[in-house]
Amino acid sequence: MATETRAAVPVEAIASAAATVDRAGRFPTEAVAELTRSGLLGLGLPERHGGLAAGPLEVVGAVEQVAGACASTGMVFVMHLVAAQTLLAGTDDQEEGPKGEALRAMARGEHLSTLAYSERGSRGHFWAQVSRARENADGVVIDADKTWATSAGHVASYVLATGAPGEENPFRTELYLVDADAPGVEVRGRFDGLGLRGNASAPLRVRGLRVGGDRRLGAPASGFALMMSATLPWFALGSAACSVGIAQAALDAACAHATGASFEHLAGAALADVPGVRARLARAYLRVREARALLHEAARHVAEGHPAAQLGVLAVKASAAEAAVEVTDLALRVGGGAAYSRRGPIERHFRDARAASVMAPTTDLLHDFLGKALTGRELL
Repeated sequence: MATETRAAVPVEAIASAAATVDRAGRFPTEAVAELTRSGLLGLGLPERHGGLAAGPLEVVGAVEQVAGACASTGMVFVMHLVAAQTLLAGTDDQEEGPKGEALRAMARGEHLSTLAYSERGSRGHFWAQVSRARENADGVVIDADKTWATSAGHVASYVLATGAPGEENPFRTELYLVDADAPGVEVRGRFDGLGLRGNASAPLRVRGLRVGGDRRLGAPASGFALMMSATLPWFALGSAACSVGIAQAALDAACAHATGASFEHLAGAALADVPGVRARLARAYLRVREARALLHEAARHVAEGHPAAQLGVLAVKASAAEAAVEVTDLALRVGGGAAYSRRGPIERHFRDARAASVMAPTTDLLHDFLGKALTGRELL
């Protein structure tokens, strides 16, 4: 079971539109409204901003429940929470300006945000920026081509990354809080993917965007450090929680099918009476439990500042992504032709589970990073 949170997660309300969101490939407006009403947009923000002050364990518990109900909503929720944590880490003593106002609006459920990091020129290496900001009298001017901005066109703000002015090193970057409707920001295209079909991930075309210095997160050229210290840990935990939630939902659906389907020609014996079916369900159960155990361990280590936190952050997304792929495959095999059709949720879980493996940092890249960390090599 997922860890309990301080605010009840409206699982049934979120799940009620999940199939429609998937079929139409549309943004989960109703589910986001439920998260807003429940106060969960402020999950993880401190009480001084009006948030629920939940730690990493509570956050991953909530994400797991949301993603199990609707994976697209789960990803929208994760990217908002990660943006909020990155904004919080880069606000410091400027809490009375636009950044502090945004954090308080998030806590009130009035402000949805997301990240705009990845660029066409650096592809899945989201921490490296090929764009460069130019200084002006009030702050900077930014031209950039962003890819895969979740919830594009449906948020109040983006936490946007760009190369620091005057720098050539792709790791010398800056992060800015950018209003989604600011002149110079344009959503280009519409997401049409295999899974997570409602997450509205789309490119952003940024041209001549003027951003004040009071909207920069952290010190000059500190964007990479904020990405590594705030964005990456929370994103890895959130993405892993999404994968575990999808896997649990697929296992639950497979168990329900196995106990509900029967063979009339075998005196009504249930599908669950077949030893091979039970073995697949058992393997799926073990993989879910293993993935959740690592997720909770990594969340605890992040919360405690434990020395092993870095290894957990590098491992948890890749581990959970692989577990979700395996579990949803087992669930599809248990369900057979009935699960392969779109009459039930298993095929949707099967498709949704594939996204995490190719979402930056990809599973292959995380395995390389983890191997570097284990052998004392520099990650980048």
